[in-house]
Amino acid sequence: MAKPHVLVIPYPAQGHVIPTLELTQRLVKQGIKVTFMNTEVNNKLVTSNWLDKDSFGDLISMVSIPDGLEPWEDRSDLCKLTLSILQTMPNKLEELVEKINKEDDDKVTCVIADDCMGWAIRVAKKMGIRRAAFWPASVATLASILSFQKLIDDGIINNKGLPLKEETIQLSETMPPIKSENLGWVCFKDVATIESTFKLIQEAEEAFKMTEWFICNSTIELEAAAFSMYPKLLPIGPLLASNRLADQAGHFWQEDSTCLTWLDQQQPSSVIYIAFGSFTIFNQTQFEEIALGLEHTNRPFLWVVRPGMTKETTTEYPNGFMERVGSRGRIVSWAPQQKVLAHTSVACFMSHCGWNSTLEGTTNGVPFLCWPYFADQYHNESYICDIWKTGLRLENYESGIITQGEITSKVDKLLSDKTFRAKALDFKEKVTTSVREGGFSHRNLSNFIEWIKEI
Repeated sequence: MAKPHVLVIPYPAQGHVIPTLELTQRLVKQGIKVTFMNTEVNNKLVTSNWLDKDSFGDLISMVSIPDGLEPWEDRSDLCKLTLSILQTMPNKLEELVEKINKEDDDKVTCVIADDCMGWAIRVAKKMGIRRAAFWPASVATLASILSFQKLIDDGIINNKGLPLKEETIQLSETMPPIKSENLGWVCFKDVATIESTFKLIQEAEEAFKMTEWFICNSTIELEAAAFSMYPKLLPIGPLLASNRLADQAGHFWQEDSTCLTWLDQQQPSSVIYIAFGSFTIFNQTQFEEIALGLEHTNRPFLWVVRPGMTKETTTEYPNGFMERVGSRGRIVSWAPQQKVLAHTSVACFMSHCGWNSTLEGTTNGVPFLCWPYFADQYHNESYICDIWKTGLRLENYESGIITQGEITSKVDKLLSDKTFRAKALDFKEKVTTSVREGGFSHRNLSNFIEWIKEI
């Protein structure tokens, strides 16, 4: 008897691949056959850094198709990448599905695609395949995407997605406010990237209309107002490997797990953990201010400095910095973040506020120091600081630089005020309850899996 066979398609970015691969593993655990489709470049990165990729036997297959760019081309150029994806990948996806259905007894019965890959939903519909969309970021961000026509009608953006005026947008009273210049597709530096990203936004809104299920990596306890705006959206998160006591997969860089041993040697609730995700880039001046700010806190810190995090060819620390901080500071190129945030020695999380990091910190009851870089991270900062009140903003004021004094001052304020930790622990309990058996997210995921099995 043929098994249900799901083709899962993430958007080709680190923050999208990780939760989509976590969803894949939940399906496989329930006996569902999954083909996980990455771009060729990302597939090599993920499979080379996934320590346990053989644990599911023949139920999971990692495949790839080209994104249309040459291997050496810069995929951080989102305008170029987006246009290439839209030109290349739809036809390649059709070819892949036809190849699978020809060679595999278990034909593809369902496509689950990241909503930023809305074209894949359109291809699935064309081929007569059942389809579901997955949203790995905050539902507040998705709500702003699904409301783009209203923003046009209200004269806030034009029909190419460009802002017409500076305005603070609040889609409902209890949703985080967002400045028009910080909308997910607007916050890039050049018009061409904004316009090309807006094409993905329009595809995402169309995909919303063509899906039978639309599942989200969030929870009603965190985003009740956003979910109430769009009842079709169903929370199934947070999707974290730590919830099933497993190692996280989908990393583009090799984790340095030796930092966990270093954490074991620190006092409870003493360590500042600093990580800015896979996209954030600093200039040398800002990088040095971070280093000196951490030094002047006189607290232990674990700092993730990934390759390419500064604009310079090599990362330069302030003179004498390493000698002065000594063993009080630990610097790694990539960390097993879920395990770090679960560690009892971690006091707070200085973060770019990517949604994965936001969920990981919240699930572990860790208060935040917020430093958003782009896109949905401003929504998430507003949740943390304005709605949930589990963290503080780091302000750059007029200089454009967040100073060492601002860093030390906010660290002291966050850690001396116990209400931040108390609120964070309260949200931890609410969020973890939702993914336990009987919780709202757990029930939604179980119902979704049953739907897949019935196809």
